[in-house]
Amino acid sequence: MKRLMALLASYGAKGPIEHTAPTQHVKDEETNVTGYADKAKERALDRWLDRVVQASGSEPVFLFIVTGLVVWAFLGIPYGHTADWAVLISDVQAIVSYVFDSLLMRQQLNDYEKMVRVSASLRSRAISNKRMLREIVNHAPRRQQQPSVALEQLQRPPSSCETLPRETVVDRLSTAAARVVGHLAAICLYWACIAVWLGFGPFCDWSNGWQLAINSATSALMVFIFAFLANVQERHAVHVQRCLQAIFEHDSAVERALRAMTGDDVANETVVVLAPRMSRIQRVILYYADLVGTLTGIAILTAVMVVWLAIGPVMGFSSNWWLLIGTYAGLVGLNDSFVLRNVQMLFNGYAQEALDQVDLDDQSIFDQLRLSDPAKAPVQAESLSYRISAWMGIVCAHEATVIVGFIFILGLLAGATAMGWSTAGQLLCNIPPSIIETFFMMILITGHNQAETKRHERLENFFLRRSVLLSYVQRLEAGHYTMRSVQDSLDHVA
Repeated sequence: MKRLMALLASYGAKGPIEHTAPTQHVKDEETNVTGYADKAKERALDRWLDRVVQASGSEPVFLFIVTGLVVWAFLGIPYGHTADWAVLISDVQAIVSYVFDSLLMRQQLNDYEKMVRVSASLRSRAISNKRMLREIVNHAPRRQQQPSVALEQLQRPPSSCETLPRETVVDRLSTAAARVVGHLAAICLYWACIAVWLGFGPFCDWSNGWQLAINSATSALMVFIFAFLANVQERHAVHVQRCLQAIFEHDSAVERALRAMTGDDVANETVVVLAPRMSRIQRVILYYADLVGTLTGIAILTAVMVVWLAIGPVMGFSSNWWLLIGTYAGLVGLNDSFVLRNVQMLFNGYAQEALDQVDLDDQSIFDQLRLSDPAKAPVQAESLSYRISAWMGIVCAHEATVIVGFIFILGLLAGATAMGWSTAGQLLCNIPPSIIETFFMMILITGHNQAETKRHERLENFFLRRSVLLSYVQRLEAGHYTMRSVQDSLDHVA
């Protein structure tokens, strides 16, 4: 019982995250881990669930869902006038959204923890590199001659590693599509379509058919966006992993060369990134996010689906049986969309703060060497559409928005209950959630695009610095010049 209570109490708490860069050995180089070595999860269930998350964003799953949507659309030619055709996509959307909510939430949690561990690992190695460079500076004899390699050549990365790994053609097309779907114009077009639909309400006598029309459209769009977002995030995660591999290979090469020159064999330190501070309301939101995205949430999801399937024969697999899961999953999915956007922006902010510390450590090393920082200045997007999109993202991610969303869901339940859960009452709990959740999924894509752009700029700067530093250390190791001679050159230039 105590273990259960401790488990429940742990949800929502984001404790400190620590990581250590693998120490590079000069003698036993074959044992060195040169790339990025992430921390493996202890429980087999966690590792299995992470593989499920990866599979949910794979090309086969995405193509399967898109094919299903196309088949459903063609079935609308002979069956589009029937209610069953509209109810089918509504219930499929509710179930798909319910499942993908848990997987996307876990994807967010994993990405946050990984990027914080990346920052800790880079800082861990930076401590050792800075110590060894300081030793070289302090013990290098002062020489008056100019270095044999020009300073401009020193700050130019080797031709074999000028840039980070590039995205594939398919990845670039996927990224471009994500920018279109998440653009402000696409969001405005979406709400324009909703306005047109509302305008036809009086002419259609606000009929059930009129309501089912928008429900079918938003349901199909939401299924596509869920699958598309999972696929885009998985593609970008794979690309980020390739970039990290290149960055850490350069980083470890710098450490290995410095250890060879100094004879330093002190292991890299463990760096601890402190837990972020948050309000009580935010802790409650993260508590729910943990329930959804961890094994507990997956267990709840599985239990709900099993119970729903079990009562199918009792209810004769009637339309009410279908509407039951559709209504439940739709309302839960709406709440999850509020939480997903909140968690996305929160974790992106935490990860950026952790990577800011890596920037400071890198700049400290270049200041120590009195070298110009090769990092590129971030591109400032000053367009009106970008500012409006960023503002919408902030509003949608606010704690108050999550609270208002929860109250709105309670209002829908109260309204449907007052209507005796009639067909109109059930549509009340399906259509507004579908419209709002689709909008929030588009905002999620917008937020992902903005965060991914900043992350790529950050990783590119990490790579540039390590390319320059590796070039410097390799030439220093080859005896082309000493640290003091470079400082003399810089003094002369100044």
